[in-house]
Amino acid sequence: MSAYVNLAYDYPVLGAFWTILWIFLWVLWVMLLFRVIGDIFRDDQLGGWGKAAWLLFTVFLPFLGVFVYVLARGREMGKREIRHAQAQRRAFDEYVREAAGPGNRSAADELAKLSEIKARGDISDAEFQRAKEKILH
Repeated sequence: MSAYVNLAYDYPVLGAFWTILWIFLWVLWVMLLFRVIGDIFRDDQLGGWGKAAWLLFTVFLPFLGVFVYVLARGREMGKREIRHAQAQRRAFDEYVREAAGPGNRSAADELAKLSEIKARGDISDAEFQRAKEKILH
């Protein structure tokens, strides 16, 4: 039995700690890189050539590019993120209002719609009166 066997004590605890730390920092770096690239595309104030230049800078020189981007434009990144989240929230709220259907409409909206249907001649006067009474009561 002359073969060398790797045992747990061949890899010390400090070595495991450093390995975990480097993996954590690498994952953090990748997240920051994608966040910066997303911010480059999301920024409406930055023109096409500016976006292309920042993107090339962060892709070909990622460490330097990301650090320079964060130093130069990092203060506004959070504000852009908040504006984007608020716009998404407004779009979601609007979608929910539309999907909720006529239950959210006011009586005036329902009467206006009913009047349009009557004006087109799709319903008779009697049907209009019955539907109006339903809306108002």
